[in-house]
Amino acid sequence: MSHYYRLVVSCPDRVGIVSRVSGFIAGHGGSITEASQHSDLETGRFFMRYEILADSIGMPPEALREAFAPIAAEFEMTWALTDTRSRPRVVLMVSKESHCLVDLLYRWTAGELDCDIAAVISNHEAMRGLVEWHGIAYHHVPVTADDKSTAFAEVERLVEELRADCIVLARYMQILPPALCERFAGRVINIHHSFLPSFAGAKPYHQAYERGVKLIGATCHYVTAELDAGPIIEQDIHRVSHCHTPSDLVRFGRDVEKAVLARGLRWHLEDRVLIHGNKTVVFA
Repeated sequence: MSHYYRLVVSCPDRVGIVSRVSGFIAGHGGSITEASQHSDLETGRFFMRYEILADSIGMPPEALREAFAPIAAEFEMTWALTDTRSRPRVVLMVSKESHCLVDLLYRWTAGELDCDIAAVISNHEAMRGLVEWHGIAYHHVPVTADDKSTAFAEVERLVEELRADCIVLARYMQILPPALCERFAGRVINIHHSFLPSFAGAKPYHQAYERGVKLIGATCHYVTAELDAGPIIEQDIHRVSHCHTPSDLVRFGRDVEKAVLARGLRWHLEDRVLIHGNKTVVFA
């Protein structure tokens, strides 16, 4: 498998950014295999993602970062350079609904998700057999209504111990405390079973049924302290009609949820998602 460096940049827009960055890469013998750029004309912000064939550039990522730093400073860049040989460590969190977890585990075993699944954390025991069958550690952390702080302190301890780069709420039906959301900002991905911002909170399919909608959907987004209001990564929909019951909407929704979550996670792992305020730029 080919080995790449990924350079992701956000900075104030101005003339010469692409020329300077491309010239820097070419000057070191680098071959750019994929290039994406976007200028936000309303905010004056510029976004860039390059994939560079690592073998063509002839230096380790640490040296490349050091060489690029003066250009980043000149253009006031927020930037990162990642090495595809360093696989992100992902922690999955789940409650009792299994469809998103099952789908992610299948895609992971099939090689569709370029990461290491470090563990699964759940507030129930229901998924232990499934997870351990895949050779993945399972941590049961019960959450009680009268002492949630103890449970989430343990979740935070586990995430730190597992050295997680990304946390995925695969239908984890507990609200993370604000402090945890802030500590891992931009690293916690959730799937919400509605087309946000409509029908936030609990039982969105039943809310949609009561409203008589003709489309239902699912939303993959980053988690923030404000419930179901973080930057959106991906969404999709399914058409429904007056003939369908709330149970039908839930059934249709499961298919949409797992596909949307898988796409959102894959794009995050491939450094294709750049957060811009409460929005995202997605080079997919």
